[in-house]
Amino acid sequence: MEEIAVEAINHALRALRKRHLLEEAAHLPALTALSRPIIHQGSEWKEKAENLEIELQQCYKAQSRLSEQLVVEVAESRALKAQVQEKEAMITDLQNELNQARDECSSLTALLEEKTKALELMISEHQDLKAELDEMTEKANKAESENKMLIDRWMLQKMQDAERLNEANSIYEEMLDKLKASSIEQLARQQVDGVVRRSEDGAEYYMESTIPSSCKQRITAHEGGCASTIFEYNSSKLISGGQDHTIKMWDTNSGSLSNTLHGCLGSVLDLSITHDNRSIIAASSSNNLYVWDVGTGRIRHTLTGHKDKVCAVDVGKFSTRHVASAAYDRTIKVWDLMKGYCANTILFHSNCNSLCFSLDGQTVCSGHVDGNLRLWDFQTGKLLSEVAAHSQAVTSMSLSRNGNVILTSGRDNLHNLFDIRTLEICGTFKANGNRIASNWSRSCISADDSYVAAGSADGSVHIWSILNGKIVSTLKEHTAPVLCCSWSGLGKPLATADKSGIVCIWS
Repeated sequence: MEEIAVEAINHALRALRKRHLLEEAAHLPALTALSRPIIHQGSEWKEKAENLEIELQQCYKAQSRLSEQLVVEVAESRALKAQVQEKEAMITDLQNELNQARDECSSLTALLEEKTKALELMISEHQDLKAELDEMTEKANKAESENKMLIDRWMLQKMQDAERLNEANSIYEEMLDKLKASSIEQLARQQVDGVVRRSEDGAEYYMESTIPSSCKQRITAHEGGCASTIFEYNSSKLISGGQDHTIKMWDTNSGSLSNTLHGCLGSVLDLSITHDNRSIIAASSSNNLYVWDVGTGRIRHTLTGHKDKVCAVDVGKFSTRHVASAAYDRTIKVWDLMKGYCANTILFHSNCNSLCFSLDGQTVCSGHVDGNLRLWDFQTGKLLSEVAAHSQAVTSMSLSRNGNVILTSGRDNLHNLFDIRTLEICGTFKANGNRIASNWSRSCISADDSYVAAGSADGSVHIWSILNGKIVSTLKEHTAPVLCCSWSGLGKPLATADKSGIVCIWS
């Protein structure tokens, strides 16, 4: 840039010299005019002198502008030189970075070659493993086909066994029918002092129920709470299930523990027992039902199929074959205990909190969250009839001994009696202090169908007379909400359980 500036200055000087020569040529006529008389040429010289002064001033101005332009261009050249130096420094840095990038590229290239070799090794190993997998898959398919053939043979054998068992059951039912027919006359003859009995071995008998007034036993039964209790048939032995995943059997006379059943993987929400007292069925929060053999204390069946916690279970009153269960997956399932699988599934939009079989074992009665009582044909899954039993969720259902009346309890704190044949209400029981504690609070009817017992959230137990609908007793021993009540088929005692796991035996 300095050279360009110097060249510009030289060009300006040459222009000035050229102009000077031109001015000399312009002055030549003036010199010529000197030979003329001064008087004649004075005005002309004066005019030319003024013109020359003006031109000289213009030259000075042009020279000053050129000087200023020269200064500016010199400053710009210096700035450009500084920028060139900066660019050269940046070029040097970029050259260093380029060298580093080349080094990294070479190292990455070497690493890539190593990885490529490892990948090729992995591919070869994968091919070997794939060949082994194909071989194992072929073996598995062969084993599966053999297993299927064995299952078919096993199912055929089971069907043959089931046919033989059905024949035996039909013979057994015929014998029971004959036995019942022969016992009708004895029932008419053997009524003495309000006590009705049957003499056949294993047949059902009960005594007139008494109004309980005092707590006979206070048992710490389960940790975390007890949600279900049930009595054995023709016995005062109590069975309880709780949040500690256990089933316990109690002697109500002494309050002692006689047996504990383990194996349940969740909280026990409901219990049922077959009429021969040989099997106990538990509904669990683990989405399963568990069937114990009372004699051995071992689980005989684990019934799986529900997708949510199972909250209710019941078994037929005379047949030990069919079990009904309800879960919070909006299904009611009927199970065949002989075969150990689900025989029918009933779907409905409202969850069922409680259910029970009718006396003939052909109808399932269910109480739902929407407050309705529904009757189902368990074999076809067809809805037979329904009625709005409560304004809020139904929490409990209890069938009377004669099978004609069903007791329902609801979150509206009412306990209603319905004629199961017409679904007409035939009694309502309520109390100011009686409040239902949960969606699975269980009430009960006494053995002689004379009284209704229900627990309350304040820990009290109310007992109503079915005849006049009035409270005949209020039992206060629990300090936690009472969740379930059970009345022995012998007429006494009454058992109640609360949310803290305490079971009280009343007499």
